[in-house]
Amino acid sequence: MYEKVEVCPICKGTEFANEIICTDHTVSKESFAIVSCKSCNLWITSPRPTATKIGKYYQSDAYISHTNKANNPINVLYKIVRSITLKQKTNLLKKYKPKGKVLDYGCGTGDFLLACKKSGFSISGIEPDESARKQAAEKNKIRINANIKEHEKSDKVDIITLWHVLEHVPDPNDIIKKLKKRLNKDGILIIAVPNRESLDAKLYNEYWAAYDVPRHLFHFNKLNIKKLARNRNLKVKEIVPQNFDAFYVSMLSEKYSKGGSGLVNGLINGLKSNQWAKKNDKNYSSLIYILSR
Repeated sequence: MYEKVEVCPICKGTEFANEIICTDHTVSKESFAIVSCKSCNLWITSPRPTATKIGKYYQSDAYISHTNKANNPINVLYKIVRSITLKQKTNLLKKYKPKGKVLDYGCGTGDFLLACKKSGFSISGIEPDESARKQAAEKNKIRINANIKEHEKSDKVDIITLWHVLEHVPDPNDIIKKLKKRLNKDGILIIAVPNRESLDAKLYNEYWAAYDVPRHLFHFNKLNIKKLARNRNLKVKEIVPQNFDAFYVSMLSEKYSKGGSGLVNGLINGLKSNQWAKKNDKNYSSLIYILSR
């Protein structure tokens, strides 16, 4: 049911150190260890559920990217803010590619794809979760693929996006290799992930919601993503903050650590985190990496 990570997917290191124990607050209430690679300092959830067992850890109405339900105050705020962040994301795409084909890897219920479609992009999506995939297909009136192998039958694309997806995949190095093959020569890869070196991560420690064990298999910092890019002969063109994430993550972290809604203190600490990041190497709660050849 569980497997131990023996080899770091980024640097192939085989020595690890214990870092922290976190609880799955969303589904199982089980505890999971996070270890660090002694060579590259990637943090890894290990031991972790096997590929055949991890699906049950996503089965929760609180997991909004798969259910799209606003069933608590934090998720209500998430859905309100999402309309703003969707516009920010499509504007970011247009900065690099005013038009073209977009593949959203891990597209969830398809809201970002719909925003891209309305902005004039040709769209395609990959989503392994069956329920979310059906919602995305119905919403966008297209077929959503279940995996990257299915997408190989389609044309290559100009932009591939992974919005808080890379931390979920069993081998990030391998998936970037496969996605790069789906890109046109001048295409770009956009990856958004939580940043474990943010102030909110430091404030909440084992209660930091963005550890989200065991669904988050990896916990990145800037150097980890840059190393992943170099492994695949890609370069980081730009790093962009996701400012709203500090508030959402802090509110959830407050709820996990103290109970209640966590709204007030979460908003305060989210603001503190963003202000701190401006003076500390732009270590915001979540970061978007723009990668190209």
